Amino acid sequence: MLETITEPLVNWYEQGHRILPWRQKKDPYEIWVSEIMLQQTRVEAVKPYYERFMNALPNVEALAACPEEQLLKLWEGLGYYNRVRNMQKAAEIVVTEYQGILPSDYDLLKSLPGIGSYTAGAVASIAYNIPVPAVDGNVFRVLARLREDPEDITKQSHRVRVEQELLQIIPKEVPGVFNQALMELGAMVCVPNGEPKCGICPLYAQCLAGKNGTWMDYPVKKKAKPRRIEEITVFLLMDSAHAVIRKRPKKGLLSGLYEFPNVSGKLNEKEALGEVKDLGLTPIQIRKLPDAKHIFSHVEWHMTGYAVKIEEPDSVSEKGLIFAEIDQTGVKYPIPAAFAAYARFLNLKIGQEKYEE
Repeated sequence: MLETITEPLVNWYEQGHRILPWRQKKDPYEIWVSEIMLQQTRVEAVKPYYERFMNALPNVEALAACPEEQLLKLWEGLGYYNRVRNMQKAAEIVVTEYQGILPSDYDLLKSLPGIGSYTAGAVASIAYNIPVPAVDGNVFRVLARLREDPEDITKQSHRVRVEQELLQIIPKEVPGVFNQALMELGAMVCVPNGEPKCGICPLYAQCLAGKNGTWMDYPVKKKAKPRRIEEITVFLLMDSAHAVIRKRPKKGLLSGLYEFPNVSGKLNEKEALGEVKDLGLTPIQIRKLPDAKHIFSHVEWHMTGYAVKIEEPDSVSEKGLIFAEIDQTGVKYPIPAAFAAYARFLNLKIGQEKYEE
């Protein structure tokens, strides 16, 4: 069945597709950066991050040499910070072993840190015209609906099967166009949320789910485990000119980023004041802030917040606290979007908020 999708799909894509910054040239570095950013993030949301990142780090050598805090600051708001750390590890290898050019070989690309079969396939096919598939969630959805495929798409065996099937039909002349067409179809027509736009789909004539009205049933996907709920209390600590932040541990969730001091549990005002004193600070005034929530892939933070005016300390804190100038806090330090709700009370914009004016 799949052998019949190639021509209509390629024709549809070439007649009109989105103009995106990373599609202007077939630059392997630009394609790589965009594909890592686009994992679990919408195209429109990625654009400003991509432009800022490319302006600061226009090539593999610049990425390899970038100081960690600048790198994390450039990634601030995209989440999944290990992705950009792995990108830097891969860039270092590319500089030392491949003269600063991503290898034009699917298996060598796949051997680099943070590059799996999808990203390797995207770079290899789009930048180097190598006929290998690039299978992401959009592709899984399109093909599952097309064939009313009952197999669980989260299984590795399913990925292997789909990649092998596409390998048999991918056009050797335009593999990158074919891969982008499948992804574009899933992103713009055979959409994940809401009713698919079957009336403009180039594959509708052969789509079983479209004909049978069963598109809601596909793709089949194992239900994820419910997220673990964690209650935390966040402190927005300020003296006359500074906000208090601290660096998170080198390992674990949001490792190496900066945060507003916080503790586990949902504290009342009296308990919150006690925690502030335990940090070696003298609270003058406390104000309850609105509760907030932030969702990670496997954890959900339910946050209680307090703004606390403190006396300026006489000495440097021994608790790892940093007294940052308020107007420089959001500029200098990479603060994850998990704390965005409380950053607003300092007029700080972090993550996507920087681009939403």
